[in-house]
Amino acid sequence: MKKWLIPVGIIVILVIMAVSSYNGLVGVQADAKTAWSNVESSYQRRNDLIGNLVKTVQGAADFEKGTLTAVIEARAKATSMTIDPTNITPEQMAQFQQTQDGLAGALKSLLVTVERYPDLKANQNFLELQAQLEGTENRINVVRDRYNETVNIYDKKIKSFPNVLFAGIMGFKEMERFKAAEGAEKAPDVNFDFK
Repeated sequence: MKKWLIPVGIIVILVIMAVSSYNGLVGVQADAKTAWSNVESSYQRRNDLIGNLVKTVQGAADFEKGTLTAVIEARAKATSMTIDPTNITPEQMAQFQQTQDGLAGALKSLLVTVERYPDLKANQNFLELQAQLEGTENRINVVRDRYNETVNIYDKKIKSFPNVLFAGIMGFKEMERFKAAEGAEKAPDVNFDFK
């Protein structure tokens, strides 16, 4: 048997392994990018609904201007931030999460303030928007969880053998996950004192 067949055979096997690893990694990375797009889509839905909610509240109540302004500003901040899912740094993810948490806080403040306006609470448009926002918040939670699951699959794949041999060379690196907002582990303080 020819001695050159062994090195050629090894090279062929390595090339096949590299191509297989690359194709597999591209697939799971694309899944993670799609999962991120779903996260962005859900946040966009919330941002769109908030615009309608603010208009409904403005039209139906002599409302506290500061609360509406805070919601509008937080929404503008949230819609201005974009992230490339393949290059998310922990700092970018924290900034994105902080921006979204700011919007969620402003929105909660708006909904709490609305409690003082019985006519608004009875307004069908407001009630429908409020229900849609609640559903959207649930969707956001679901798509964030799915994103983390997809990133987990991707990260496991780039760290498993034989992919680990090729992942770094081919530019595949770990992706950032969503983390709970700071203080989320504490139960909220509910106060029913309406003085």
